[in-house]
Order: sequence, then structure tokens, then C-alpha cells
Amino acid sequence: MEKPSKTIVVALAGNPNSGKSSLFNAIAGTHLKVGNWPGVTIEKYEGQVDYKGYKIKLVDLPGTYSINAYSPEETITRDFIAEKKADVILNVVDGTNLERNLYLSAQLLEFDAKMVIALNMYDEVEKKKIKIDFKMLQKLLGCQVVPVSAVKKMGIEAMLDQIVRTYENKITIPRDKISYSQEVEAAISEIQNLIETDIRSFKKFSSRWLAIKLLENDVFAQAYVKQSPAWVKLEKRLPEIMKALENKLEEKISQRLSVDRHAFARGAYKETVEKANEEKKTITDYIDSVLLNRILGLPVFFFIMWLIFQATFTLGKIPTGWTQDFFVFLGDKISVLLPAGVLRSVVVDGIIAGVGGVLGFMPNILILFLGLSFLESTGYMARAAFVVDRAFHKIGLHGKSFIPMVTGFGCSVPAFMACRALKNRGDRLATMMVIPFMSCGAKLPVYVLLISAFFPASMAGNILFAVYLFGILVAVLSAKLFKSTIFKGNSEPFVMELPVYRAPTLRSILMQMWLKAWMYLKRAGTIILTISLIVWVICNYPVSGQLNQQYEVKIETVKQNINLTAEIKKQEVAVFKNELASKQLEYSFAGRTGKMIEPLIKPLGFDWRLGVALTAGFAAKEVVVATMGTIYALDGADKKNESLAQRLRSDPAYNPAIALALIVFVLLYVPCLSATSVFHQEAGELKITLFYIFYSMTAAWVLSFIVYRVSKLFL
Repeated sequence: MEKPSKTIVVALAGNPNSGKSSLFNAIAGTHLKVGNWPGVTIEKYEGQVDYKGYKIKLVDLPGTYSINAYSPEETITRDFIAEKKADVILNVVDGTNLERNLYLSAQLLEFDAKMVIALNMYDEVEKKKIKIDFKMLQKLLGCQVVPVSAVKKMGIEAMLDQIVRTYENKITIPRDKISYSQEVEAAISEIQNLIETDIRSFKKFSSRWLAIKLLENDVFAQAYVKQSPAWVKLEKRLPEIMKALENKLEEKISQRLSVDRHAFARGAYKETVEKANEEKKTITDYIDSVLLNRILGLPVFFFIMWLIFQATFTLGKIPTGWTQDFFVFLGDKISVLLPAGVLRSVVVDGIIAGVGGVLGFMPNILILFLGLSFLESTGYMARAAFVVDRAFHKIGLHGKSFIPMVTGFGCSVPAFMACRALKNRGDRLATMMVIPFMSCGAKLPVYVLLISAFFPASMAGNILFAVYLFGILVAVLSAKLFKSTIFKGNSEPFVMELPVYRAPTLRSILMQMWLKAWMYLKRAGTIILTISLIVWVICNYPVSGQLNQQYEVKIETVKQNINLTAEIKKQEVAVFKNELASKQLEYSFAGRTGKMIEPLIKPLGFDWRLGVALTAGFAAKEVVVATMGTIYALDGADKKNESLAQRLRSDPAYNPAIALALIVFVLLYVPCLSATSVFHQEAGELKITLFYIFYSMTAAWVLSFIVYRVSKLFL
């Protein structure tokens, strides 16, 4: 009788740049799905593979150097493993950088969970003639260590075999606990004894792990222990134990625990790894001599980014034209199929004009994501952080601020949350304040639309690059202002691991690009669709019966005029219909709202239509394009067969100076509502959130005004 299939949940944990995601892709293949972790916008990757009668479900945890729960990534990893949501932990370590990776391994061992270590990049280990004593390493770690190579798909089957054997308890390697200093061990033992007075409440976690986390002031562990009767004794005794221990150590407990874990990692490395005597310069060393050069580093970084933005426009021009033509064609076809009325207007003028206006720029977004994924996969992004770090210290920011700021190029929400890694409150708040100026992916459709409408193709890539540089410049100057005034304080030194350069596989890069694009498409299918329908409603209602009657009379008069030819009648009827559509739009809720806003934005060259689009953009920046698409679909019946860029170009109300001012305003003003709510949660004070809104709106208005006035002199 065939053994029924069982499921083994395997959590992949490892450092950034350890090749964890590549190994995940090598195992799961195409059997994967992507979503978000509950409560955050950090991507959640899951996959599965059938092996020896088991369905092995893989969960790719966010890459992290530790699990002290300072950042969202650390919190997700810690909670998933601590709550035993995985049957087996697959700890992916970089075999070429074993000592650094073993620190996380030391933390994972404290969970006392079933674990297999995948020693990744073993092909590079052999190439560098590094010898590893696997038996000794397994003895020290108390778990199976399997050499693998995600790129060459080497050792995958052996690793899956060890996962199954570990799950079935067929591997019995004695596991010694990681020993801390004598004073720390004494404190751990005392807390353990207090916890074990109510052992029934602590079946979920080991008492030793809880004791260690309580010493580290871990909020998760405290919340868990507070639910048990043991907290009655712990509440009083725990602060006393911690105070006495810190007095003995003459340093923070968390620092001593970190030192001891590093000592364990260093000791395991020294005892099991033997490097070749000859230390030759590697390709990485030669490339870094240029990319990390004090003089060339920054120019090279900007040149690489310039190339990506040039490619975004140049390579994306043709497919973008195809997608935009497709949505125009789709709108025309559906207009023929559906009878005139509300339904046709909702589908054509609301959904297709709104959502289609955003998705029309999908090729540009894909190319941008492809370029950034390539830089990240090769290991260059870590170098970019290192290069920019020097400049950051000159403006008073912590070097770690670069990480959330770069994250802001994707989305402001995870960027705000990534600021948790900054321990200094002044650094954290100053960084959060300038993240909105780092242009997120949602703003790209607005830039592409306006640049393609008002500027020649030869200038497009340069203008897009300049927009991103302008945002960085505003962020840097603002950070300098904040750190010199309201968020004063010294920044800590910045240490970052620089991985070796690796040639990423095409499949891996394309998969990363597609996963990011899919998240974007899901956003278009939810938020943008919803807002597009809302915008259609407020643009269509209320309807002025008086206007309808006036123009019906005018149109009928033209039709009855026997002195006009059929062609002239057709043209004049079209003119009256366009006038009616424009006046009905102004009469609607959207028009009235736009007219109220217009005095505030008129000095920037904006009219009421742009006011409506910018107001809708508070929900999500892509909605600016969607709103303009809806407004133009309703305003101008004779231009249904033109793209939105063509309609903007032919509109006498707009010009290149206004386009640049609008780009700057979209770049700088408050990001989406979800990002603002996350900012408030992370800042923790209403006055800071209100200041953040005020500052970004003021910066957007003032700089848009300057750009508009200066541009009018030259354009």
C-alpha cells in the first residue's frame, strides 16, 4: 500500500546575499506563489516540491543578519520560527563567508528546532581551495551540513534527503547549547527556574530560549510570558536580575550576548575552515578597486543609474506604444459592442481609460525593475550603499539610512518600516522625513506620461534620470536641514558586508522582475480600479439638465441648417458635443472640487483638472494618471482614438514648463495614504506626522513654483 503524502513545512532563513532566494527558486522551480506577509508590504514567497512521498512546502523568509526584531524582516523571521510554523529550518549560509553567516546560525540554534544547514556556493568554495571539516562543523552545530550550489543546482537532492531525514528524526547529532559567559549563564538559569514553576504554560517554547529573550528585552517573549502565572514572580524579579547582571558586565546585556554569539561563530569557523595559503587578488578585488574608489565610486554609481533610466525609455518606447495602442483599440471595440449609456461609459471612460492608462506604461516599469534586480543580484547594491555612505556622514545621517532610502525607490511603506534598524531616534526620524522624496515605482507612470507627451525621445532618459537625481538632492538637503536643527545628534559608524560579485542567472533576474511587476499589477487591479470608478462617478455627477437642453437646441439647429454641407454639420456637432462634455465635467463634483483647489495651484501653472488628479493621487500616485485618463476620456468626444499622451500634447492649456512643474509636485508631495499611516505608526506622534505632511506639501509647492517660473524662461 502506497504511503500517503505528508506535508513538511520548510522555512528558508539566511543572510542577505547568501543565495537563499536563488536556492529557493532552484528547488521550487515554477511552483511558487507571491503575496505579502500579514500587516506589512514585504513580499512573501512560497513554493513546493514533491520528494519521497512528501510534499515539501517552502517558505522563503526575508533575508536578515540577525533576529533581534529591530526590523520588519527580523520580526517576521523570528515570529515564524519561534511560533514553530515550520517543521524544519533550512539555514542557507554562504560558504565563502562562513564566519559572518554563522552568527545567524547561532541565533537559530537557540530555538532548539530541527535544522539543516545548506552550505551554498560550494562551487566557489572549491574554486578558492577552501577546506571545510564537515564532520566537525556538524558536531559543533548539532545539525546536518550539506554542500550545495544554487546556481549550478548541485547538491539539491542530497539537501532534500537530509530535510526528510531530519523531519523523521533519523539524524541524531548531539547538540550542545551555545555557552555564554559565566555571569550570563547564571542569570539565564535563574530565569529558567522561575519560568519552569509553571511548565504547562510554556510547552510552545523552551524555557532557555525564553530566558535569553527576556534578558534581551524582547517584546515578543515578554508578551508571551505575561500570559502565564509565572509572570507574578518574574515581574518583580526580572528587572532585579537584569540590573545586577549589567552591573557585573559593565555593559548592556544585549551587547554581551552578541559578543558571545560572535565568539561562537568565530570559534566554529577557526576550528573547521582552512583557507589556501596563497591569497591571490580575486575579480571582486579588481572590480572594487574601481567601484569603491574614493574619486570614481560616486560618478560610476550615477553613470550606472543613468544607463538604467536611458534603457527604461529607449527600450520601453516601442512596447509602451503597443500597449497604449492596445488599450485605445480595446476602448474603441467595446464602445461598438456596448450600447450608449452608463455601462459603456463606466467600462470605456472609467475602467479602460483609468486602469489602462496606468498599465500602458508597464513595459517601462518592467525594464526599471529588471535593471534594479540585476544590480541587486550581482552584489552591486551593497557597494552603492558603501559609496554613498561617505556622503551621508557629511550631511549628518547614519550610513544605514541609505538602505531604507533605496527601499523607497520601490515603495515608501517598507522603507519607513526599515528605519527601525536605526537606533538613534534623530537619525530614524530624519530618514523617515526624506523617504517620500525618493521616487517610488508608483510615480514612474506619471513621469513617463508627461515626458513622452512634452519632450523629444532623445531627451527622455536624461530627463527621467534628472527627476530621480532632483529627488535625491532634495532629500539630502532636507536631511542636512533636519540634522542641523530639530533632529540634532551624532550618527554611529556604519558597517556593511560586501558580497563577492556573482553572475546572476537570467531566470533568477526575470523571476524577481516578474514578482515585483505582479505586485504592481495586483495594485492596479484593486486600488487603481476602485479609485478609477470613484473618479468616474464624481466626474459624471451631478448632471446639468439645463446644459443638456441648451446644447441639444444648438445641435438640432446645426442639423436643420440647409445651408451647411454634411461635413461641416458633422464638424460643428462634434464641437458642440465637446463643449457640452467639458461644461458637464466642470459642473460635476470633480469639477467643483477642482475649481475650489485651482486658486492654490494656479501659480504653478495647474488648472482644475490637474487639481482633481493630484487630489486623487493622495490614495496612490498611479491614480494621477488614471484620473487624467478618465477626465480626458470624458472631455473630448472626437479624440477617443488618441492616447492620453497625444491628448495632453494637443491641449493648449499645457506646455513643457507645466509638465516639469507637475513632475516635481508628484515627486515631492505626500505619498499614498497607506504610506502616511505607516509613517504615523513608526513616528508615534501626531505632531511629527502633521509636520511631515506640512513639510512635504510645502516643499512640493515651492519647488514646483520655482521650476515652473524658471522653465517658462527657457521652454
